[in-house]
This record gives sequence, structure tokens and C-alpha cells, in this order.
Amino acid sequence: MNPTTHFLRQLSPKDFASFGVNDLAYVKPVTLEGKPGFAIHAADGTALTVVARQDVAMATVRQHDMEPLSLH
Repeated sequence: MNPTTHFLRQLSPKDFASFGVNDLAYVKPVTLEGKPGFAIHAADGTALTVVARQDVAMATVRQHDMEPLSLH
């Protein structure tokens, strides 16, 4: 087993949930009040905002020095 795998297996569920919290944000399509949009969530699942377009969501995440990950 490599050291990274060993390290990740030792994380508690709480530690794993916060893994990458300052570096990653998830973007996923949503429907809000009957209109399509894109929700941005922190790596720990905290909802941050909803915007109208995916490209705006990705740019918003990058403007905050985070890496966007798309969820379908």
C-alpha cells in the first residue's frame, strides 16, 4: 500500500469531508423556483451560491482561487 492510500484510510469521516475544503468547489445543475441554474458548493458540501450559467459558476470559483469540479 502506498503512503497516500494509507494516509487517506486513516482519516476520520469529518477529516475526509474537510479534505480540500479550501481548494475545491463543486458545481452542479439545479432548478430553483422553476428556473435552471448552477449551484456552487464547498468541498464539505456547504452551499455557497447559485448562478444562472455554468460558465459563470466556473469563473466565480476560479476568481476565489479554487478549482471547480463539475457534478452531474
